[in-house]
Amino acid sequence: MKRFEEVKSLLDEKYDLYNRPDFIADDPVSIPHLFEKKQDIEISAFFASILAWGQRKTIINKCKELMAMMGNSPHEFILNHSENDLKDLMHFKHRTFNDIDTLYFIHFFKEFYQKYDSLEEAFLLGKSSDSEFMKQSLISFHHFFFTSELAPQRTRKHIATPERKSACKRINMFLRWMVRQDDRGVDFGIWQKIKPAELICPCDLHVDRVARKLGLIQRKQTDWQTAEELTQALRKMDANDPVKYDFALFGLGIMEGYGR
Repeated sequence: MKRFEEVKSLLDEKYDLYNRPDFIADDPVSIPHLFEKKQDIEISAFFASILAWGQRKTIINKCKELMAMMGNSPHEFILNHSENDLKDLMHFKHRTFNDIDTLYFIHFFKEFYQKYDSLEEAFLLGKSSDSEFMKQSLISFHHFFFTSELAPQRTRKHIATPERKSACKRINMFLRWMVRQDDRGVDFGIWQKIKPAELICPCDLHVDRVARKLGLIQRKQTDWQTAEELTQALRKMDANDPVKYDFALFGLGIMEGYGR
């Protein structure tokens, strides 16, 4: 492992380089940045994170297509749509995410937003004071998301959970967008009850590869424990905001090809 000071200096430098509005254009986070209303941001961000699979240009285009199907007002559409309004959504598909999944997501959101003002409440079900809050939160969220008797079995694969040992990259990325607040113009920081210190670093192929090259991960496989191991290493560099280094690791991997 490189010396701690050397790695921290590199990550601080790259965090500053990549955590800026220039980053947004080619990233799925550009989708929620199309909106101003809190609930629109939450819904579009959730879809964008779940659909973040494959080439980033394709992901962004498919998300824009989905938002257009909802009249570019996802919160209003979800609360007030008619059965007839859902017909266009029957044609939506992105990789293995299809119309069945789309319609169930909309069903969940309609049920949820009729009772709650913010999606943050759905992630507080596992809230506790222990160090495994985020693990329990994501497990509880997964169960909550699929409590409806209408929940299709096939849709479960699209919402990751630590219970299946998943690293939960997409959900952790969504939470980073909602929770982190640093006035740099990328993450939104519109949630207040979950703290940046509690977040787990999204661990995708690029982040994983760079983190291993830097000696931040020792675990051989990539799963929930790996994401926790990485986050623990990053907390030594910034205990209050460890996941800010996601920008650095991702940027080093996909922009600079570090670790290939």
